[in-house]
Amino acid sequence: MSNIDECRIIKLPFIQNRQGNITPVNSAIDIGFHINRIYYLYDVPGGAARGGHAHKELQQIIVSVMGAFDVILDDGKNRKTVHLDRAYYGLYIPKMIWREVDNFSSGAICLVLASLPYDETDYYRDYDEYLRALKK
Repeated sequence: MSNIDECRIIKLPFIQNRQGNITPVNSAIDIGFHINRIYYLYDVPGGAARGGHAHKELQQIIVSVMGAFDVILDDGKNRKTVHLDRAYYGLYIPKMIWREVDNFSSGAICLVLASLPYDETDYYRDYDEYLRALKK
């Protein structure tokens, strides 16, 4: 099973330019898995929380492309909070890590790069069910 020590910040490419900065993301080169789905959370009320689930197989990178928020990580034994506030840092989360995205600043945008297409059967949405699965 995964543990929170496997969750890590990945520095994404950062190209500075007078006309504005760019961060290109290449699946195999920059993040280590093929991106099958991209989505983003926005218009989340300041201070609100999202997430509250784990994935059976999906891996993901979470990036704050605007504003800031916290990602609370839990492997069933340990918890830690990671603050994201830079568009060129991504948080890698392997499968079987419970996550909650919390404390959104006003106007924050959370970008998620996912290894698999959406599949409801890949989710643990109940924390107690997630803990039971870890013990199997």
